[in-house]
Amino acid sequence: MLFKLKLITQILQVFFATRVCFGNSEKIPLGGIFEQGTVEVQTAFKHALVEHNTEEKQLLAYVDIINTADSFKLSRIICNQFARGVNSMVGVMGSDSFHSFRSYANTFQMPFITPWFPATISKTEGLDFVTKVQPTDLHEAISDTVSHYGWKNAIYMYSTHEGLLRLQSIFEKLEYRNDSLKITIVKKIVGTQEALSILRELEVSKRWSVKYVILDCPTSLAKDIIIRHVRDVHMGRRTYHYLLAGLVFDEPWESSIVEYGAINITGFRIVDPTKQRVKDFLKKWTTLDPMRFPGAGKSSISATAAFMYDSVSILHEAFHHILSYDPLSLQRNSSRMLTCTESSGIDSDLRTVNPFEHGELITREIRKVELEGLSGNIKFTEQGARVGYTLDVIEMSVNSVQVKIGEWKQGEGFMPSSGRRNTKYLNYSRPLKENNKTYIVTSILEEPYLMYRKIEKGEKKPTGNERFEGFCKELADKLAKELNISYELRLVKDDQYGAENPQSPGGWDGMVGELIRQEADLTIAALTITSERERVVDFSKPFLSLGISIMIYKPKKHTQGVFGFMSPLSNATWSCVILAYIGVSFILYLVTRFNAAEWIVETQGQLQTQFSIPNALWFSLAALVQQGSDICPRSFAGRLVGSVWWFFTLILISSYTANFAAVRTVNRMVLPIKDADDLSKQVEVQYGTLKGGSTWDFFRRSELADYKRMWEFMSTTPGVNVASYDEGIHLVRQRKGKYALLVESPKNDYTNQRKPCDTMKVGQNLDAKGFGVATPLGSPLKHRINLAVLEMTENGTLTKLQNTWWYERSECDHTNKQETSGTDDELSLGSLAGIFYILIIGLVLAMAVALIEFCYNSKKDAQKSHVKEHIDLNY
Repeated sequence: MLFKLKLITQILQVFFATRVCFGNSEKIPLGGIFEQGTVEVQTAFKHALVEHNTEEKQLLAYVDIINTADSFKLSRIICNQFARGVNSMVGVMGSDSFHSFRSYANTFQMPFITPWFPATISKTEGLDFVTKVQPTDLHEAISDTVSHYGWKNAIYMYSTHEGLLRLQSIFEKLEYRNDSLKITIVKKIVGTQEALSILRELEVSKRWSVKYVILDCPTSLAKDIIIRHVRDVHMGRRTYHYLLAGLVFDEPWESSIVEYGAINITGFRIVDPTKQRVKDFLKKWTTLDPMRFPGAGKSSISATAAFMYDSVSILHEAFHHILSYDPLSLQRNSSRMLTCTESSGIDSDLRTVNPFEHGELITREIRKVELEGLSGNIKFTEQGARVGYTLDVIEMSVNSVQVKIGEWKQGEGFMPSSGRRNTKYLNYSRPLKENNKTYIVTSILEEPYLMYRKIEKGEKKPTGNERFEGFCKELADKLAKELNISYELRLVKDDQYGAENPQSPGGWDGMVGELIRQEADLTIAALTITSERERVVDFSKPFLSLGISIMIYKPKKHTQGVFGFMSPLSNATWSCVILAYIGVSFILYLVTRFNAAEWIVETQGQLQTQFSIPNALWFSLAALVQQGSDICPRSFAGRLVGSVWWFFTLILISSYTANFAAVRTVNRMVLPIKDADDLSKQVEVQYGTLKGGSTWDFFRRSELADYKRMWEFMSTTPGVNVASYDEGIHLVRQRKGKYALLVESPKNDYTNQRKPCDTMKVGQNLDAKGFGVATPLGSPLKHRINLAVLEMTENGTLTKLQNTWWYERSECDHTNKQETSGTDDELSLGSLAGIFYILIIGLVLAMAVALIEFCYNSKKDAQKSHVKEHIDLNY
C-alpha cells in the first residue's frame, strides 16, 4: 500500500511537471544545487533567470542549498530534484559533492551544466552528461605565460589538491614543448604565515637574485600573501615576480591598496570589462539592491558568477532551439519515470536503470550552442569541454591598476598586446643586447628635459644624440650605460605626449602612439604615468615625482617712499592733526591768559603767565609726542583743555602705532589667489592647462567638487587652455595676474628660475604622480629599466640631475626673495629715510636758529653796552 502511494505521488509529480512545461506559457523546470557561501553565484543565477524569462517561455528553477558532502544526504536531494521532473541541472559544489552528483547525472543521463569543475588526473573518463563552462586548460595559459617571460626556474605554492594536479599538467605541457623550466620549490600552503616563512628562507639564501613565484590559491589568500610580503621590511619587492594561477583578476583588486603596485604581479581574467556585452550587464548589475541580491550592486562580477550567468544563457538558447524545432519534443512518457528508488526505478533482478528519456537530446543541444557571453566566446566540444575561449593576461602597475599586456587564446597560445595578434606566440623573451641593435628613444622638446644644445663659437655642428641636452638626455645616457645598449634619440613626429585619438593609427597619438605602433622602443620624456596610458604601454618606476601646481604672475612688491612713516594716516588726517595742535595751543593760551590763577608775581614784582604762545605750542607738542613738559596749567579751564588734548593724543598715537604695523604688511606681495580653492571660487583670474595632457585628463575625471567646478570653467571658457606650456607661460606673463596656468610642479619650478623671474608657484600640489620611462607592452627592457631607475633614486643620481638642471642654472637672484608668508619684511632705510631727513633738517634748523639768536643777542648786548657807556659819559 505504501509503495502504491509513492508510485501515485511520483506519477502526479511527473504529470504536473509535464503540464508546467507545455501549457499556454511554457515553463521549463530546472534543478539548481548550490553549496552554502555561494551567494554571488546564486544571485547571478537568479538575475539570469529574470533576464531571460519571457511570458511565452520561462525557466522554472527548483533550488536546494547544501552544506554537506555526505553521499546519502546528497543522494536524497538529487532524487528529490529528479522527482520534480527537471529537464536539466545546474549547480556549484565542492569536489566531494561534485563527484557524487556527476555519478548520478551520468547514471540517469541527466544534463548537468556547471560553472565550476574540479581538476582530474586523467581525461580518459569522459564528461558524459556534464558540460562545464569554466575552462580546464589554465595550465596551458600558465605554461605559455612562463615561456613569455623566459623563466628558467620558479617556486610553486598551492593550497588545494587541484593545484598539485595543475602543476602536473604544467610539467606535461612543458615537457611536450621541450621548455626548460625548473621548479625549485613545491610547497602546499594552508595560510599566509606558511607562505611567508618559505619566502623568508628564500630571501636569506638568495637575497639579490630574482625570484619567480607561481601562486595557486584562492584570490583572498593571494591578496593577503602579497600585502604581508610588501609590508615585511626584511623582504625584497622588485626582485619578486608573482604569477597567480586561476582567474584571480576577475575578482576586485582595490587600486587604493598601494601594496599591490609595489611588487610584480601577473594573472588572468576571462571577463573583459571593456566589451560592450559586459558593460551592459554591469550597468544593470550595479543597480541591484545588495539586500535583495547578495553579492550584486558592485562594479565587477567574479568569474564563477559570470559562468553561472552564462550557463543560464546556454540553457535558454538550447531549450529555445529544441522547442522551436519541435514544441512537443520534451513531453514526458509517464511509463518511464525518472526515480532513484530501487523498487521503482531499478529492476531488482537485472539491476538496470531507466535514464532520462530526453537527456541525450538536451545534452547534444547544449553542446551545439555558440554565443558571446560574459566570459567571452562560448563553444563546446562533443564531450562538453569548452574551447575557443580567450584569457586576458594582466599585470599590476605601480599605481595598483590592472594593465592588459596580452591575450591567451585556447588553441593558439599567448599573444602580446603590441600588435602580434595574427601569429602564435612561442617565446617572446629575447636578449637585451641584440647584435648591432640600436634602440629608438622617442622624446619631445621641453625645457629643461630636452633642448637643442647651444653651439659655442668655433664649435662644429653636433650630430646624432649630441644635438640635444637636458635632464632626459642625461638620464637616457645613464640608462643606456646601465643596460649596455646603444640608442638613437628622435623627436616625436606630431609633437604630442600621448592621448587617445581614434583618428590616429592604434588609437593613440604622440609618444604613446609611437610605442603602440612599435615605431619606438622606449620613451624618455616628461610623460606622466596615468592609468589610461598604462593600459596600453608599460611604465617604469617614477624617475621624477611631481603634482599639478598653480603658476601665477608674481605680484609687484609695494615699496614705501621716504615719508612712508606717514602712510598710517591720510593727508587729510595729518592736516587735521596740525590744525588741532595749533587750535589747542591757541585755546590754551587764551584760557590761561584770562585766568588769574595762571599769573604769578616775579621777583621784580611784575605779573607774568607761563603760557605764552611759544610755551603753549611747546606744551601741546610735548603731549602730542608722549613727552613731559616743565610747565602745567593751574586753572580748571586750562587743565580741562590739557586733559582732552592728552586723551586725543593717546588715541591718536595708539591708532598710529597699530596702523603702522598693518601698513607694513603692504610691503609683502599681495597674492590674488593662494590655492586651488581660491581659484575655483573667483572669476577675476582665468585659468587653464595643456589641452589633452594628463592635467587636462585629471580635471576631466575628477569627482571632487572644487575640481569639477574648475573643469566646467576650463571646458566652457574659450582661450584658457593652451596647445603648449610655452604658450601658457606667455599668457601668465602677458595678462599680469589675470591668468593662472595649471602645470606640473617641475615645469613650474624651472620656469620660476628663468628670466624675467616674474612667475611664481602658489599653494600645494593638487595631486601626486610621477614621470616614468615608457616601453611597449611586454618589452624585455621594462624590468631592467625599473631596477636601474630604483638604483639611481637610491644613490642620489636623479636628485643630482634635478639640482643641475633646475637650480644650479638658475637665472634669478635668490638673495632678495619676495616673502609670501605671514611674517613682515625688515624695515629698510629707504622706508624710514623721511624721519632721518626730518632729524637732519631739524638739527640744521636748530643750529641756524641758535646762530641767529647768538647774533641777535650779541647785537642786543652790544647796543645795551653802548647805551650804558653813553649814559656814563653824560654823568
